[in-house]
Amino acid sequence: MPAKSPAVSAAFIRPETFLDVFVQWFRSATPYIHAFRGKTFVIAFGGEVVSDGQFISLAHDLNLLNSLGVRLVLVHGARPQVEEELTERGAKIQYVNNLRVTDPQALTCVKEAAGLVRVEIEALLSMGLANSPMAGADIRVASGNFVTAKPMGVVHGVDLQHTGEVRKIDVAGINRRLEQNDIVVLPPIGYSPTGEIFNLTLEDVATSAAVALDAEKLVFLMDADGVRTKKGELLRELTLKEAEKLLKTDKSQPEDVSIYLPCAVRACENGVTRTHLVSRHTDGALLMELFTHDGIGTMVSEAPVETLRRASIDDVGGILRLLEPLEADGTLVRRSRELLEMEIDRFFVLDHDGIIIGCAALYPFPEEGAAELACLVVHPSYRDGGRGETLLEYIEDIAKEAGIQRLFVLTTRTAHWFLERGFTEMGVDALPTKKRELYNYQRRSKVFAKPL
Repeated sequence: MPAKSPAVSAAFIRPETFLDVFVQWFRSATPYIHAFRGKTFVIAFGGEVVSDGQFISLAHDLNLLNSLGVRLVLVHGARPQVEEELTERGAKIQYVNNLRVTDPQALTCVKEAAGLVRVEIEALLSMGLANSPMAGADIRVASGNFVTAKPMGVVHGVDLQHTGEVRKIDVAGINRRLEQNDIVVLPPIGYSPTGEIFNLTLEDVATSAAVALDAEKLVFLMDADGVRTKKGELLRELTLKEAEKLLKTDKSQPEDVSIYLPCAVRACENGVTRTHLVSRHTDGALLMELFTHDGIGTMVSEAPVETLRRASIDDVGGILRLLEPLEADGTLVRRSRELLEMEIDRFFVLDHDGIIIGCAALYPFPEEGAAELACLVVHPSYRDGGRGETLLEYIEDIAKEAGIQRLFVLTTRTAHWFLERGFTEMGVDALPTKKRELYNYQRRSKVFAKPL
């Protein structure tokens, strides 16, 4: 489960415990803060977020992202506001395949509703009340004719009239505003070179903008809390292939998932790194999705989020964060940053979306056909998913490819884990000569070996 936010936890735990939780949560968010700075996020939400009063708390979270250096593009819908305008006028409301038939009267309502929503968003992003999350925010909002559109035409024999689709995104214009630290707001409206106005879907605008801007993330805030299996299990992560398969085989998803998941696939196929489907009904859902390991919704990515690879010098900090708690309690021998940097080519890491959640090292003794497995560590939040076994198997394969015939490990606390995975306890004399000469008799580590 994702870590609880400090605000939620505070009501149930002692103040000193709350401070510990807050510190740990804030520290765990640090890698994401570094990774997100300067990246472009496109965040899309329906007009319900504004009409239901949810945008106030969302504005606080957007302010935080903006202050952390994230380049924000907001795409809003206006369907409930348009419906209200049409109802007041007694006008006909007609849809084809979830697309509005936008006749001239409906277009007038679209323009009025989109303008009202945009103004409301700008007003709420302009808040700066003392003793509030928006204090000192000084957010500038930019909007304009950034979207060029074309008519949708006739669908299933029905002329959609002024309903259109995105033809082009003004990337240069948007980037100029983002470079000035503005938040760009894109309404569900597009303009043609001939001066016509078209009613667009927010998902088309959001997906097209994310692709054109080469966004790091596209986030859809929706009614459902993500993509679920037929048994009701929330799918935290989906690869592109898994998402495509689900769309073909599972027609039982809620309407908004059926709308947004194909957009997530389209975005990832065209270069967007991650697309997130998150509930709009959970306060702070955006932050929990972005700044916790497991998130709170469903993330779609082109490739698996977790990868096993050889470590590089850039991974030293992440490896140290894994090793330090175990070094502090005596489970591992302490390694300095300098030593780790010198030996980084011996390490392999398990990378979860840019965060190091596991590591292991292999020290070969080729003259005796043996190698030491060291520093096999998995982050506490990920220890129940078989990742330790995955690391072990990966190291074994690397050792076999190098001609190693025997793998050995020294441990003081995890003897049974290795016994359960085919290792046998040996005496110190079974160690390679050079390793035996360095054996620390004060630690009295047990020696386990496994033939390869």
